[in-house]
Amino acid sequence: QVQLVESGGGLVQPGGSLNLSCAASAASGRIFLISIMGWYRQAPGKQRELVAQITSGGSTNYADSAKGRFTISRDVAKDTWYLQMNSLKPEDTAIYYCNAGQVSGTAFSGDYWGQGTQVTVSS
Repeated sequence: QVQLVESGGGLVQPGGSLNLSCAASAASGRIFLISIMGWYRQAPGKQRELVAQITSGGSTNYADSAKGRFTISRDVAKDTWYLQMNSLKPEDTAIYYCNAGQVSGTAFSGDYWGQGTQVTVSS
């Protein structure tokens, strides 16, 4: 199984920035490849939605709400990815979840989720 540990959430004023990180590790064995590294968010009373994704090849995909403000990046060697969020707005307030998609490893495969980290944008 794969464990995802997120960090970097918190309280920030509108217009501020946060940098989230997600580190993947195997409970036993090792990870061969994470094909898609992503960030999702879920605001109270709303469905979980995609924020950004980056593939192992470096292709990125952003939600319209994230374009121009958020940047996803990754360190393949460390199985870690990041979400740099700038110009934050109150409507960005949500629990942010990292997702490891199409993972292959020693005796495991599939998609995995982190536990979530709270981002609150408020003055």
